[in-house]
Amino acid sequence: MKRRIVVSLVFILAVGLCAGLVWFNFFKDRMIKDFFANMQQPAQAVTSAKVEAKTWNPGIAAVGTARAANGVDLAVETAGVVKAINFKPNQQVKQGDVLIQLDDSVERAELQDVTANVKLAESAFERAKTLTNRGYGTEASYDEVVARLATARSRQARLEATINQKNLKAPFSGVVGISLIDIGQYLTPGTKVATFQDLSSMKVDFSVPELQAELIKLGQAVRVGISESNLPLTGKIIGKNPRVDPATRLVSMQAVIEDNKDNAITPGQFLHVRVIMPEEPNIVTVPQTAVITSLYGDYVYTIEQDEKDGKTRDVVRQVFVKSGRREGPNIEIKSGINPGQTVVASGQNKLQAGAAVKINNSIDLTKLGITKMANGQ
Repeated sequence: MKRRIVVSLVFILAVGLCAGLVWFNFFKDRMIKDFFANMQQPAQAVTSAKVEAKTWNPGIAAVGTARAANGVDLAVETAGVVKAINFKPNQQVKQGDVLIQLDDSVERAELQDVTANVKLAESAFERAKTLTNRGYGTEASYDEVVARLATARSRQARLEATINQKNLKAPFSGVVGISLIDIGQYLTPGTKVATFQDLSSMKVDFSVPELQAELIKLGQAVRVGISESNLPLTGKIIGKNPRVDPATRLVSMQAVIEDNKDNAITPGQFLHVRVIMPEEPNIVTVPQTAVITSLYGDYVYTIEQDEKDGKTRDVVRQVFVKSGRREGPNIEIKSGINPGQTVVASGQNKLQAGAAVKINNSIDLTKLGITKMANGQ
């Protein structure tokens, strides 16, 4: 009898223990589920920016190639042996300076003979003129003397021109490049001697899309530089091709930089060009980093205050916007948000609508390179 009672008690105890374990596991799972369901997500650190209505400074960006306003490849006009090279690489020379001297000893020797013939023909002309005036000479003999004098002078002028061509002179003031010839070398007409550039003023050739070309007028201001973020030189539009290239749908433009300070740009250099357009007031803008592009369109996270359990906190709301032009670190917003609102400028990768945020504007976006990335640099 006692044995049955003990067995029954053990059985009841075992059943109770199993039931307790089952209840405990059920209770534990429910508590864990409730904990995660009601757990507050920690506030995400973000930087913020105000939506502003500011004066927009639009421009048309392009890339171009520099070339000197006056630039040529120097070449000799006549054949000869190089007698002297009167310049050094990168030397500044003035207009008319003799750069290359070809051997002209033969021509100068011939010039003495030709000059003597000219003097003889001039003397004959004076005698024939005197005789004709006194009535002792005939018109035919006088005309013959005049013709001989003209022929002698023509030969003299032609020989002097040939001697002058033996001197290669600077066509304008500028900088001469590296010499491509040597002393004693025989040159044929058209042989290239060196490049010669006037670096004081530069021309910039560039192209813009045909739709933007309609906005550009002659005399319009441009800014030029070697990087998109640094355009120190100013100039103006001096040429606009009246034809659209059917292959590229681009229109060729030309600007001039009147003052190439310290030879900042050189011929053949790749340049960034910005055509300055009229200012536009009251354009709504935000930092480019604030706008997120998705398959459904562009959107931003606005920061708004939310009160919960008697506490005020900052939360974000997803707002779709219609974006427009980009200029430097900013982007134009055509609709969706209004001036005075606050948007998330960076740190959106962990956000979702309704998430709590903590604003930390001590982070400098420029130091992190975010602004540069937004500009496509």
